[in-house]
Amino acid sequence: MGQLVILDRDGVINEDSNAYIKSPAEWRPIPGSLEAIARLNRVGYQVVIATNQSGVGRGLFDIRTLTAIHLRMRQELAAVGGRVEAIFFCPHTPEADCDCRKPAPGLFQEIQERLQVSLEQVPAIGDSMRDLVAARNAGARPMLVLTGKGRSARREAEAAGYPVFADLSAAVHTLLGVP
Repeated sequence: MGQLVILDRDGVINEDSNAYIKSPAEWRPIPGSLEAIARLNRVGYQVVIATNQSGVGRGLFDIRTLTAIHLRMRQELAAVGGRVEAIFFCPHTPEADCDCRKPAPGLFQEIQERLQVSLEQVPAIGDSMRDLVAARNAGARPMLVLTGKGRSARREAEAAGYPVFADLSAAVHTLLGVP
């Protein structure tokens, strides 16, 4: 297996919404994000997604709709030469007190077990402190993007010593050592 990168979905790959992304039509890529994933793929990175999707647990959409949203994302990615290996999601509400909802590290532990890899130093890119805390607690390397909810997490992320990037494209540039 090539190198691994773990991405949050909403606010990193696609525009986020406080009303949740409830249909494929509401899923809109952040400019440059799909191309950034394709760049990672071209140099041998495998990309997986770890995303909280409490809209399922809240009854705002069902698993079939979530699958349709992910199909649209995969199709749009394929159109620019990119792909994700797998999508790991937590369907629970915060009240469910599960161990897969970020900031708990359960999704990351599932990635580690299913892919049979160590997450030590694996870049994990998110737009919130809960993404970064989950990554850190699983031994991965947290990175913040300022898209989505990232701006509100910037001060705390910088205080914790996590690198901060304008968006996924900028983070990928740095990962690939592009000046």
